[in-house]
Amino acid sequence: MQVAVIAVGKIRESYWREALAEYVKRLSAYVQLDMVEVADEPCPEKMSNAEREKVLGVESDRILRHLRDRDAVILLDIAGQPWSSEEWSGQFAELSASGYGRLVFVIGGSLGVHADVRKRATLRWSLGRVTLPHAMARVVLLEQLYRGIRILRGEPYHK
Repeated sequence: MQVAVIAVGKIRESYWREALAEYVKRLSAYVQLDMVEVADEPCPEKMSNAEREKVLGVESDRILRHLRDRDAVILLDIAGQPWSSEEWSGQFAELSASGYGRLVFVIGGSLGVHADVRKRATLRWSLGRVTLPHAMARVVLLEQLYRGIRILRGEPYHK
């Protein structure tokens, strides 16, 4: 299965990069994983709605450029569906069997994502009601992807 993660912004801290590298390594036994970082658009602390929409639009264009017609797009969204690890494993199984070319997970920027990205989403997945730093969200995403695959395959994984 081909899997891609498209995330807005760069990971600067080495400890997050090391954690991501560990899960990329673990996942490589199960999926072909492509990690894509798109540039975040600079935005002032205070901005008008028009400025906010412009920033979201630019970031949206950068995300949408990486999507293909046959992609299943899973948008990480605080307002999305909060699945348990077991429920997520079932969702992964359904998506994998649905004939999509690849599964693409999208993590937006600090302002979220534009409506165009939201419309393109096949599913919206919430990792919980808390707001996570983007680097942590990427690590949690990869960990849950790994855990879900292990559950699906009936392989042991710590609880």
